[in-house]
Amino acid sequence: MDLEVLNKKIGTFRGEGGRVRNVSDELLMEILSAWENYKGPAKAFTSAIGVSKEGMGSLIKKAKKLKREGFPTEDFKEIKVSESPSNLTSLVGGPCQGVEILWDNGKLIRFSQVEQLVDFLKKVA
Repeated sequence: MDLEVLNKKIGTFRGEGGRVRNVSDELLMEILSAWENYKGPAKAFTSAIGVSKEGMGSLIKKAKKLKREGFPTEDFKEIKVSESPSNLTSLVGGPCQGVEILWDNGKLIRFSQVEQLVDFLKKVA
């Protein structure tokens, strides 16, 4: 995101004394995202968006807390679990080693680790 646009968005939350107060959760997440993707020095970032280093620390702290608590982001997709069909004995045969997914046209895909499943889902999305 362009830092000038972010500065203007933050400006809507400035009080009379110039302090940034009561920032919306959405804007906090945008600030955190811009902060994490910024490649330059921190001082240049804070001056570009018009926030002091103390104020920036407070904003980042609140944004990270929101992120930890599970603030919904745009790329969230709900996954519903349905019961497996009874004709697939491998799904009912016992404890699974890893993760199994029943894909299109009855294809069964097995993943030995959850990280492999996550990588696969990112590639097909």
